[in-house]
Amino acid sequence: MAITHPQFDPVALDLGFLQVHWYGLMYLLAFAFAYGLAWYRTKQRHDFTAEMVSDLVFFGAMGVILGGRIGYVILYNFSEFLANPLYLFKVWEGGMAFHGGFVGVMVAMFLFAKKYKKSAFTVLDFIAPCVPTGLLFGRLGNFINGELWGRVSDGGYGHLMYFPQAAGADYELLQHTPALQAIAAQVGDYLLLPRHPSQLYQALTEGVLLFVLLWWFSSKPRPRYAVSALFLLGYGCSRFTTEFFRQPDVGYELIFGWMSKGQLFSLPMIIFGVILMIVAYKKNIYDWQKA
Repeated sequence: MAITHPQFDPVALDLGFLQVHWYGLMYLLAFAFAYGLAWYRTKQRHDFTAEMVSDLVFFGAMGVILGGRIGYVILYNFSEFLANPLYLFKVWEGGMAFHGGFVGVMVAMFLFAKKYKKSAFTVLDFIAPCVPTGLLFGRLGNFINGELWGRVSDGGYGHLMYFPQAAGADYELLQHTPALQAIAAQVGDYLLLPRHPSQLYQALTEGVLLFVLLWWFSSKPRPRYAVSALFLLGYGCSRFTTEFFRQPDVGYELIFGWMSKGQLFSLPMIIFGVILMIVAYKKNIYDWQKA
């Protein structure tokens, strides 16, 4: 028995003269948590100061926003951008890509490292454990907005959901596969199919579990590159796994009949993560030691 998505009001707080949307609130919480966690890590890492953390989070925020938006437009909606270049700036319509944001943050961290004359991977190793909480809030924002829903399932899981936002996709699927009528349900004006709440799966794996793993791993000195390597491995494996439950992006055929575009983009992260971990322990360079 599936349940219906709660259909949250996209406006979290309406002050009349100002409306705060849930998605914007999630970004605010993401940056606030990143700042708080990074500041806490300065108690352990004396090569970073609280003042540097403010700069670091600002650089990271710019990388996330610019990289995430540009990445989404290029990777998933390039044709719309070509038809209307102003689409790039329509951030209120949603549309952020993790892999684009990841590249944006990498560039931002290299610029930060250059400014403070540090190794780029010293900076990345420092900030990596603070990133998963941002992913957690981002996925919760996806769930609240009812976007990036999961694949249709007839597995009988009690946590499956009907997403009214997916009504159009469900209609097309029912037209092509009439047999799915057996698991469809009338919800308001729509005939909907039960889907995995994949946003919550990703919030749990990319957010909570990856945070716990990285925070534990980085709590003691590790060789340079190792924490960054574990982030790449952890995120890549989490994303690759949860993509099996997430509805593939509209307009993109599955590669080899099963691999989504998100999985394709995650493979290089996994491969590079393995290589980087080997390099880390081979070079065995330590940027800090416990007092």
